[in-house]
Amino acid sequence: MTTRSEILKRLADGGFHSGTDMGRALGISRAAVCKTVKSLTDAGLDIHRVTGRGYRLAQPVQPLDRRAILRHLGPEADRVRDRLTLLEETDSTNRHLAELMTHVKIINGMTCLAEAQSGGRGRRGRAWIATPYHNVLLSMGWRFASGPGIVSGLSLAAGVALARALEAYGVRDVGLKWPNDVLWKEKKLAGLLVDVQGEASGPCLAVLGVGVNGFLNERDAARIDQPWTDLFSITGAAVDRNRLAALVIRELRRTFEVFATKGLAAFRDEWQHRHLYHGRRVRLFAGEREVTGTVEGIDAHGALLLRNARGGTQTFHSGEISLRAVT
Repeated sequence: MTTRSEILKRLADGGFHSGTDMGRALGISRAAVCKTVKSLTDAGLDIHRVTGRGYRLAQPVQPLDRRAILRHLGPEADRVRDRLTLLEETDSTNRHLAELMTHVKIINGMTCLAEAQSGGRGRRGRAWIATPYHNVLLSMGWRFASGPGIVSGLSLAAGVALARALEAYGVRDVGLKWPNDVLWKEKKLAGLLVDVQGEASGPCLAVLGVGVNGFLNERDAARIDQPWTDLFSITGAAVDRNRLAALVIRELRRTFEVFATKGLAAFRDEWQHRHLYHGRRVRLFAGEREVTGTVEGIDAHGALLLRNARGGTQTFHSGEISLRAVT
């Protein structure tokens, strides 16, 4: 465990801790403590310093803990233990995992979590905004026997898995928004992004990235251009990130295993039941193009079916399309 993670562990409770006491406990100088605290603030943590009292986090955190995640996984821990990587910082968990997958033989279920990432991506090339050390930033890899075309609906199936995990955590009223958003009362709570590598005839490697909002500070929240929420706002309590990470890992593994043999068909009905925009009039934006219609569902490949004013049905695939409810 690094000095930075050791100091974070001591600050995690949100109480005051003096630099002298932390230095003594860790066998380092007070100046080294100060330098480490600065590196944590540079990474995005809001740490207050009060003369005579020490350092305190503005918002308590629960650091990611490998042993705690495995404990929450219970009997499934043995299948995950050698495939789980925890990082303090990375540019992107998807990119890190994709690179890691090129050096190993056993790929299915490989998982990477990070406390902070500088280059996380959302849809349409947007940055994924997440307050460091407060959210669940996770990627999982899987090898599919068929080509990239077969995994076109993977993000939708994963949305079902993420909704199940959040419900198991205790969050009610979780819904989905095509193609890869997870909402709570029509506010974005989590998102998914799939990167696929492979030839058209297969096999292919898929890396699924997941971001769940545990807590967003005011500075980061101001950068988000759509309605959003986080688990702290929903529950009023600090997020048990290790338990939540374990629930997400468990549900994603189960979903990937089923998807590998049955595809989106095994999840299509549940996805449509959870879709908050089903049967509603919506606007879809594809570049400069705007289309208005009523959502009828998704096809076998995960494309959105939209009934227009003339009674015809149009099919829209993911990519440059965004969805907004008509008000």
